[in-house]
Formats: sequence, structure tokens, C-alpha cells
Amino acid sequence: MGDAHRIGVVGVGVISRAYLDTLVGHPAVRVTAVADLDASRSAAVAAELPGVRALTVEELLSSPDVDTVLNLTTPGAHAEVALGAIGHGKNVYGEKPLAATLGDAHAVMAAAARAGVGVGCAPDTVLGTGVQTARAALAAGSIGRPLFASAVMVTPGHERWHPHPDFYYTEGGGPLLDMGPYYLTSLVHLLGPVRAVTGASSRLRAERVIGSGPRTGERIPVEVDSHVSGVLEHVNGTLTTLTTSFDGVATTASPIEVHGEVGTLAVPDPNRFDGDVRLFELGDTQWRTLPPSAGYADGARGVGLLDFITADGQRAPRASGELALHVLETMTALLRSSAEGRRIELTTSAQPPAPVPLTAAGDWGGAAEEWGGRAAPSPA
Repeated sequence: MGDAHRIGVVGVGVISRAYLDTLVGHPAVRVTAVADLDASRSAAVAAELPGVRALTVEELLSSPDVDTVLNLTTPGAHAEVALGAIGHGKNVYGEKPLAATLGDAHAVMAAAARAGVGVGCAPDTVLGTGVQTARAALAAGSIGRPLFASAVMVTPGHERWHPHPDFYYTEGGGPLLDMGPYYLTSLVHLLGPVRAVTGASSRLRAERVIGSGPRTGERIPVEVDSHVSGVLEHVNGTLTTLTTSFDGVATTASPIEVHGEVGTLAVPDPNRFDGDVRLFELGDTQWRTLPPSAGYADGARGVGLLDFITADGQRAPRASGELALHVLETMTALLRSSAEGRRIELTTSAQPPAPVPLTAAGDWGGAAEEWGGRAAPSPA
């Protein structure tokens, strides 16, 4: 374990457990420290993990025992923590979005370039067998030339299940910035970068009611638009119609559909690593489910960090800061388009990262025998 890449985790809230399940015990990495604004919470996590120290945020960012900072804070703190890590010469890999504002995201990327360190960013669900199998099918010409696509995310709001949902309705939150990264990152993998957007959005409720946990029944303010729609113009000419909403109850729409000259491809929920990829070819009478043919099998959050750490001069990280920056600009441009009532051209771009070959869980990040401290499961 002496050569394992050392990870320090900032923010040990709800999502941290999924990351720790993947990383702790993996031979490619070693979690050395955790930090949280709530010191009792980081102390409790450290007590469960041998060899892991509970530190303050500043102590972790400056620790010589940390190579990469895993930034799992709320969106409003993403840039501050990332810049702190970069300032101490450390790589940073964060939860999405890259930052709460596009200006902060640019600042993070510029600081990393000056310091010569790497920036990676979720989502990594798109590296699983769901989106990657769909990408392989498109590359194989299963639907011919893609012509247009749709992406739909509708929920009644995270306050129904999250005990502390406030940040979903403040700057950096909302359905687009919260869930949009899964859909837009997938769309870049499938159809390439976006050159321009036209958006529309609404905020029809001024407050939400927490539905679970110790604050059940408490009302929280809504400070961001809770329904965002738009049209994405991809560089290759494909158009995508996007809907993200915290205002609906349910939908029968496929999360993503790509329509081509000779077929339609239905892509599973990009917030999951797996799911059925379905194909309907011209002349067929029913949908056909495609077997997994690409992606990290049995994926779990943290696989993108392993991919980031093991990237080298032959391959760039797939969950990269550059891709996250382009996705963030796409989202903020949609919101600005809605506010200004006009089409907006983007200033950033990002090529689709290298596709992921079908990879068994035990081979993530070069792992041979163990995955998350337990026996490697078989590929789906």
C-alpha cells in the first residue's frame, strides 16, 4: 500500500458513503484523512476507517499525506475547497458541478493550470455500462447518422427524501445544475460538444416543505428556477431538447433518446451506472435490448476518481475538469438564455473522452483482486 495514491476527503455527508465504499480497501488508493465543517461527523467517519485521520479542512488541504483532495462539499463551497487544494499543490476531484458559478469554475481551471495539478469532476455514472454501451452502439452505426435527441429529468423535488435539502434551492442548485450534469455529460459522450443554446425556465413555488428527517415539515425558500427547458445545438449539427424539473410528479419519457436516420436508441438513467440500452430499428415491430458492450461493469461512485488517478500521457482522465467546465457553461448559458430571451453561443468546448471498454469491477484503476475492500463482483 506504500505506493497507493493518497486521498483526503473534504465533506462527509450523504454522498461520501458511496465514495468510501468504493475507495477504502482499493489497492490503487489509500484514504488518509477526512474533514468536515461538523468535526463530530468527520471524527465518526474516521473512527470506522483504520489509518484515517479526522482533520480540519485547512489541515487536510495542507497535509503532506494527501495527494488528491476529493471535494464532496455542497456546490457553493466547491470552488473554495478546490482552490485551497490547488494552492497547496494538490490535485482535486470534486462532485458536480465544478463550481456554483462559471466564473469560479474558470478560476479553478486557471489556478490548476498555473500550479501544474489535475482537476477531475463527477459525474462518473456516465462511465458505466449504460451510457457507454449506448455510445458504442452509436459508434457502430446502429441508428445511422444521429439527427436529434431528447433528454428528460422530472422529479417532485429532493426535499421529499433529503433531510437537509436547502442547497438544492440556492445558488448552484436547482434541477439543471443538480441533475443536468448527468444528462449533459452523457450527451457530450454520445453526440459531442455543444456550440449554442436557447433556454426557458420558471419558478412557480416560493418555498418547499421538507418531507423527512428531523426537520420534517419545515419550509425552505426557493431561490432558483425549479423548471428549466432548452434546446442544445451540438457542433455536429444534432439538436437536443432538454427538460429538467423539480416541479413534476412522474414521466414516462426515456431519460435520453437519440433518433437517427435508421433507428432510435433509448439510453438509461444517466444517474445510474447501468440500465438497459434499447434499440428500435427502422422496420422493427418492437424494441430490442442490447447486451452491455462497454463501460465499467457494476460501477459505483468513485470509479471516475480511480480513472482520474490512473490516467497517463496515453489517455486523459475521462471525468475531467475540462469536460465539467463545458457542461457548466452549457447549463449557465441555458439559464442566461432564459433570463435574456435569446440564443447564446458557448465559449468553451470539450471533445468526448476516450470510450470505456467493457471493464470488470476488479480491474477498475488496475485493481486485480479487491474492490472497495471486498471480493470483486462479476460484470453485469
